[in-house]
Amino acid sequence: MKDRRVTIVVHTDGELESHEYRLPLWAFHVGKWSALTVGLAIVLFFAFAGPIGRAAARAPVLEREVARLREENGRVQQLAGALNRAEASYQELRALLGVKAPPEQAVAANADLMRAVSVRASAPDAPARRETGPSAPAEWPLDIPGFVTRGQVRPGDPAESHPGIDIAVPAGTPVRAAGGGVVQAAGTDPAYGLFVLVRHPEGYETIYGHASRLLVHEGDSVRTGQVIALSGSSGRSTAPHLHFEIRREGRSLDPLTVVKREN
Repeated sequence: MKDRRVTIVVHTDGELESHEYRLPLWAFHVGKWSALTVGLAIVLFFAFAGPIGRAAARAPVLEREVARLREENGRVQQLAGALNRAEASYQELRALLGVKAPPEQAVAANADLMRAVSVRASAPDAPARRETGPSAPAEWPLDIPGFVTRGQVRPGDPAESHPGIDIAVPAGTPVRAAGGGVVQAAGTDPAYGLFVLVRHPEGYETIYGHASRLLVHEGDSVRTGQVIALSGSSGRSTAPHLHFEIRREGRSLDPLTVVKREN
């Protein structure tokens, strides 16, 4: 078979002579596809190099931002520890002085107060879910699990000492009595804000703090599961949550070891 070739004629403007270059057909095809491959590679390089370059340029900025956020988080942790120590000192001072928060009438309903969210109710002929008389605390004080943002700290970490637990829930969430008993106090406290203190049998007491509205008075008898307040952010609080505390014979207990948390 005769070797096929390709002739390339090159003529320079202003000159009389032309230059001819004869290449084998296979070499022409190889050159053509090689040029296309190189061109495609160049296009892809610039298409991907731009975003990669921009991302690489942002990396130092992001690293500085992460370092700044870590530093600020450290400051927040230090402030939280200082606040916990101040709160513990405040509680000790109140205990030493024997100060009791003055009783306050339950807040009357008016147009300025938030409405309570709907609560679950059983049918009239349904069996009772909870005990109706005085009982030790054993029920979760909310209809939802909530998010425990601050828990009962075990001994050995006085900087983070915090009796009871803080449960983050939306403002206006119904707060239920963890057990049956008598309302020992219902009023306002500088730290707890609007609060309810319930006394139960066997030396138990439960405290529900930072409420937005109280639904019981001092001296009222409450049953397990009764709605006694609506959650809020009153008192020493930075966001809506319920402060839930259990005491027995004056000693603070970890609520998560006493009551069962709802699913």
